Amino acid sequence: MKYNWKVLALVGILSGATTLAGYKMFVESDSKEVILKEAADQPLAHFTSGGVMAAGPVDFTVAAEISTPVVVHIRSTAIRQESARQQRQGWPFDMFDFFGDGFGGFERAPRRSEGTGSGVIITKDGYIVTNNHVIEGATEIEVTLHDKSKYKAKLIGTDPSTDIAVIKVEADKTFPFIVFGDSDAIRVGEWVVAVGNPFNLESTVTAGIVSAKGRGLGIIGSSSRQRGQNQSQYNDAIESFIQTDAVVNPGNSGGALVNLKGELVGINTAIASPTGSYAGYAFAVPSSIVKKVSTDLIKFGNPQRGYLGIIMQEVDSKVAEEKNLKVNSGILVRELAENSSAAGEAGIKPGDVIVKIDGKKIESTPELTQTIGLLRPGDKIKVTVNRDGKEREFNVTLKNKDGGSGVIKKEESAVALEALGAEFANLNDNEKKRLERYNIKGGVKITDVRGGKLARVGVGPGFIITKVNGKAVTSVKELEKELADKVDTMVQFEGLELDAPYDVYSFGFRL
Repeated sequence: MKYNWKVLALVGILSGATTLAGYKMFVESDSKEVILKEAADQPLAHFTSGGVMAAGPVDFTVAAEISTPVVVHIRSTAIRQESARQQRQGWPFDMFDFFGDGFGGFERAPRRSEGTGSGVIITKDGYIVTNNHVIEGATEIEVTLHDKSKYKAKLIGTDPSTDIAVIKVEADKTFPFIVFGDSDAIRVGEWVVAVGNPFNLESTVTAGIVSAKGRGLGIIGSSSRQRGQNQSQYNDAIESFIQTDAVVNPGNSGGALVNLKGELVGINTAIASPTGSYAGYAFAVPSSIVKKVSTDLIKFGNPQRGYLGIIMQEVDSKVAEEKNLKVNSGILVRELAENSSAAGEAGIKPGDVIVKIDGKKIESTPELTQTIGLLRPGDKIKVTVNRDGKEREFNVTLKNKDGGSGVIKKEESAVALEALGAEFANLNDNEKKRLERYNIKGGVKITDVRGGKLARVGVGPGFIITKVNGKAVTSVKELEKELADKVDTMVQFEGLELDAPYDVYSFGFRL
């Protein structure tokens, strides 16, 4: 559900940028074991035995002392390659129309940019969770710890649909790390503490209260590779933000939101503001989502998500009246995707209103997406729907995007494409015909370069890859196939510019 803010003119991400004691685990025999520490149910002195805050002044020192050593400063460096025409957009005249794209040496000019943000150490061996937008497109990631020591970090995995990413630093020592709290248990009005690096001010601590839970802002989009798939079937974005009034600003992205015990209850991600700086509305990804996604990224390299396979609409009194529904809240099943988890033997039909999942009341889109998003393919759930005024319960086995119930591991071709740091597209008919004049059968067009190997060698948007290791490629699928087993090996590319087909370039690197 997308909120329309009457007073607030901007909902923005928080990364700063400049130009130039129990354990929870999910184990499979053929996969990496992931262990994240969860809080034991032991209240602090200023909490009663029931977990309710005792009378007296609020003390933030415990939360600050526990959380500041595990929050890091992140500096990401990206090299974006722009074509000459992209660089000169907005010029009052175009001298290149007279002298050509190579005029003045502007044919290719990689642009270096730096961004800053925060991260939270979640394991003693150096895994760090942050926001995807903090490190997206980065060719180099530097992490500064609380003790001022600096490390180069390796990207482990990203999930644009939740704006969560995991990176890792290596050292011959153990790192301090955060304990996960229960974000579902926090209550509106409860005190929380935000720790991060706003405006490059390291280890900044601010406090506020939980203003609301389950906020959906419509600011998280699917990755560009996901956008090529049928989004009418699956809504990838999971938004169920914790809203707080703790002071957060650019640079706080990826930092910790903790309760008074110093337990992680969220990752600070966005603010709503007319200026782009603090205005009293801050949003954090709940720790329940962070824990599940970070475990998946460490274990599989990509998130494992179960899908109901429905096209949905949130129900309110207006929708209920228009659709002649018998309830004023819940999620209306508008359509069922082909091979949907909810269809077939499960028995859910269009027109049903989902009101509960495993007995938990569902009243909004964020509640449904979070509940399902925390589950994996193959998980079984009980879905309660209101059908013509009567509640009915159905057993549903969640499926993955491919319609199966198994884990989808990250393909090596996807890893290789990420290393290239670009987006690709098939040639259109006109482009194919132009190349055929020069006896070139086809190729794969680069549509965007956001950083990575291609940016480093100066390859930009518009370049057409025609061969990989001497073998012709004529589609994105063929490119993926050729790169599938090339991770950590040398790869040689050959290609050209469409406007200069006689100038063939060859370059190579280790993926």
